[in-house]
Amino acid sequence: MAHDVVIRNGTIVDGTGQPQFAGDIAVDGGSISEIGVVSESGREEINADGKIVTPGFVDLHTHLDAQIGWDPMMTSITWHGVTTALLGNCGVTFAPCKSEDRDFLAGMMETVEDIPKHAILTGLPWDWQSYGGYLDSIERLGPMINVCGLVGHSATRTYVMGERAIEEQATPEEIEQIAALAGQSVREGAIGFSVNRHPGHTLPDRRPIPGTFASRDEMLAIAKAVGDEGGIMQTVPHFGDIENEMDLLEEEGKSARLLFSAISEHGVRLDERISDMRAKGVDVTAVTVPRSGGGVGGLTTGNFWPTPSWNELRKVDFNARWERIQDAEFRAKLVQEVKDSPHAEMIVKGTHRSYPLGLADRPHYTGGRHESLADIAAEVGEHPVETWLRLTLESNGQMLFHNRGFNVNLEHLEKMITTDWAMPGLGDAGAHVSQMIDSGWSTFVLSHWHRDSGVYSAEEAVRRIAAEPARVLGFHDRGTLQVGKRADINVIDLETLAERQPYIVHDFPGGAPRFQQRARGYKATLCNGQVILRDDEHTGICAGEVLRNNG
Repeated sequence: MAHDVVIRNGTIVDGTGQPQFAGDIAVDGGSISEIGVVSESGREEINADGKIVTPGFVDLHTHLDAQIGWDPMMTSITWHGVTTALLGNCGVTFAPCKSEDRDFLAGMMETVEDIPKHAILTGLPWDWQSYGGYLDSIERLGPMINVCGLVGHSATRTYVMGERAIEEQATPEEIEQIAALAGQSVREGAIGFSVNRHPGHTLPDRRPIPGTFASRDEMLAIAKAVGDEGGIMQTVPHFGDIENEMDLLEEEGKSARLLFSAISEHGVRLDERISDMRAKGVDVTAVTVPRSGGGVGGLTTGNFWPTPSWNELRKVDFNARWERIQDAEFRAKLVQEVKDSPHAEMIVKGTHRSYPLGLADRPHYTGGRHESLADIAAEVGEHPVETWLRLTLESNGQMLFHNRGFNVNLEHLEKMITTDWAMPGLGDAGAHVSQMIDSGWSTFVLSHWHRDSGVYSAEEAVRRIAAEPARVLGFHDRGTLQVGKRADINVIDLETLAERQPYIVHDFPGGAPRFQQRARGYKATLCNGQVILRDDEHTGICAGEVLRNNG
C-alpha cells in the first residue's frame, strides 16, 4: 500500500542532536510512519539526494497576531522552514478583550510593534472575548502552519482594571482576578503568559503599556497560576535594570518554565545568572536574534534622517524619490541639511552602526566593524550621507542599509548563542513591519552559523531551532524526526541555502507598507504531512493547526 509521501535518499538530521544518517522517511495521515529504507512507494515522492532532511523549525517569538487575519501564509517565516509559530509575545495580545477595549488594544499594538491600527481593526474578525475564543477564531482562519499563543499581560490587566491598568498598581483583589484570568486563559489553550517589563514599549500617548511596572506580588501570583496549568512565562525584561529582572525571573521560575528575550550586550552577566538558576533547577531559556538586530532603511523604505528635505522624500513614493535624487542640487541640499542639523553629531555616530546589505541576491549581514557606512565614507573622504546617496544612485535606488541596534558585536553574540540557555530566534515576524525584517533567522542559523562559520554542527543547529523550542513550548509530538511524531519536515539544499534581499510590499489592509524576505534552498517543507512549500514557492496548501496547551 502506497504511503502518502516518501522522502528518499536524504541526509537525515533528526533534531535530537544525534549524528546525521542517510535514509528515507515515509509519511501517512500527517505523521511519520517509517524512517530508514522505505520499500513502498509514495503517492508523492520527494528526491532528497544531496539534501538534508530536518524537522520543521519552531519560531518562539512572533507577533503575527494581526497579520494572520489576512495572510494565512504567514509570510515571511513560511519561506524559511518554520512550521510552528508562537504568537502573543511581549505582553501585547488581542485577548482577552471586552468589545469596548478593541480600539485600545489595537492602538497599543500599533505603537509597540508597528502594526497599523487600521489593518488590525479591519483585518481581524474580532469575534471573541476570552482567550479560548481567540484561538477558536484563529483556527477558523485556516493558517498555513501550526500556531500557538501566549496570553498577554496588557490585555489581561486591562480586562480586569480598565483604564487604571496603565499606571496604577493592582489591589490584592485585582491581583487575584488577574492571576485567575491568566490561569483560565492557559486552561483554554494558551501556551503561557507574556510579560513586558521594557519601558520603551509605550501607548500612543507615550505612557508605558499596562503591566510594565506591575508589582512583584502581581508577577509571582500570575506565575503561580500559569505554572499550575502547565504554562510558561515569557518576558521582555527591562535591560536597564537587569539584576532586579533576573531576581524576579528566578522567583517566577519556582512556579513556571521561563522564556525571555536576551541581548548579547548583557551576555556575560546573563550567563552567570542563568547558569546559576539552571543549577538550582529553574527551567529557563532565552531567545535572541542570531545576528545584529536593528532596522533596515533605504530609498525604497522612507527610513531617512529627520530634516526638511529628507522629510519631503519620505512623503512621496519611490519613483518620485528616485527622480528627486537625480538632481545634484537637491542632493547637495540633503547633505547640507544633515551637516547643519543640531543632531549632526548623533547622525554621523549612527552611521558607524549602519551597514550596506550589498547588491548580491544574499544580503550581507556579517560585515566587520570597519565595513560600516561611516568607515566607507572615511576611506574615500565623503560625509556618510554623501556615501549613502552615492551607493543608492549606483544601485538604482535599491541599496538597503542594516542599522545595528543590539547584538552589534558578532563575537560576543557567538559566545552567547553557544551557551546551553540561549537559543537563536527572536525574529519578531509580523512586528516592526516597515522598519526591520528578521524573519529569516532560521535560514541564517543554518547558512551562517553552521555552513559558513562552523560554529554549530548541523546536528546542533537543527536541535536549537527545532527540538529545543518545541520542548520549551511543551510539545512532545514534533521538533524531531521520529516515527509517530507529526510530519513537520524540511528538505534543504544546504549548499545553496540563503536569505534573499528584503523588499517592500504594500499588501496590508489599507495599503500600508511592510518588508518581506524570501529564501532559497528549500526543496520542500511539509506541515502535518502536507507539502506547503516546494522549490522555495508556496503550494497554496494551508495545513496548520492551532496547538493548545495540554498542561
